[in-house]
Amino acid sequence: MSQILRIDASARNTGSTTRLLADQLEGRLVEQSYGATVTRRDLNVTPPAFLTENWVGANFTDEAERSDEQKALLAGSEELIAELEAADTIIITAPIYNFAIPATLKAWVDQVARARRTFRYTEGGPEGLLKGKRAYIVFASGGVPLGSQVDFASGYLKHVLGFIGITDVTIVAADGHQMDGDAIARATTAIEGLKQAA
Repeated sequence: MSQILRIDASARNTGSTTRLLADQLEGRLVEQSYGATVTRRDLNVTPPAFLTENWVGANFTDEAERSDEQKALLAGSEELIAELEAADTIIITAPIYNFAIPATLKAWVDQVARARRTFRYTEGGPEGLLKGKRAYIVFASGGVPLGSQVDFASGYLKHVLGFIGITDVTIVAADGHQMDGDAIARATTAIEGLKQAA
C-alpha cells in the first residue's frame, strides 16, 4: 500500500492557501492509490529543533560511539528521517514568507539532510540515499512569481530534495494569488490534471 507523508509549514491553520491545496492534492493521491496511508507532520504544531553545536557534534560522532545524550539529541531527526524513509510520496507545503520558506520548514530540512543518513559523499560527489520516491511541493505566495529572481524557495527545495535522492518533484503553484485572482483556481486545475499522470 502506498505511503504518503505530508509536511505542512504554514503558520496559519485557517485561511492557508497551501493547506487548502494540499488537502485537494492529498485527496487526489489517496484516490489514485486506492486507500493510501497518510502520515501528517504539521511543523506549526511541532516545530523541529534548530541545530546546535552539540547536535552537530552528535551527528558527526560514529553511531556506535554516541553517548545516550547524543542519541537523545538526534532522536527528533531520526523520527523525521524515518517518516521520509517509509513514504513513497511526499507532499510539502511551501508558503512564501519574505521571499523564502518558513523557518520551521528550513529547520525540518536541517534535521533530515544528514550525511551518512540521507546522503553520503563519494568519489563522484554527494549521493542522495532516499531514491525512488516522488515529491510534490505546494507553493503559494501573495506576490512572488514562481521561478522569479526573488523566489528563493522553489529552487532551494527542489535542490535539497534532489540532494537527498528525491528527484521526481512536481510543483503545484498558486503564486502571486493576492494580485491574481485566478491563481488558486489554476492550481486546483493543475491538481485535477495530475490524476492521469500520477
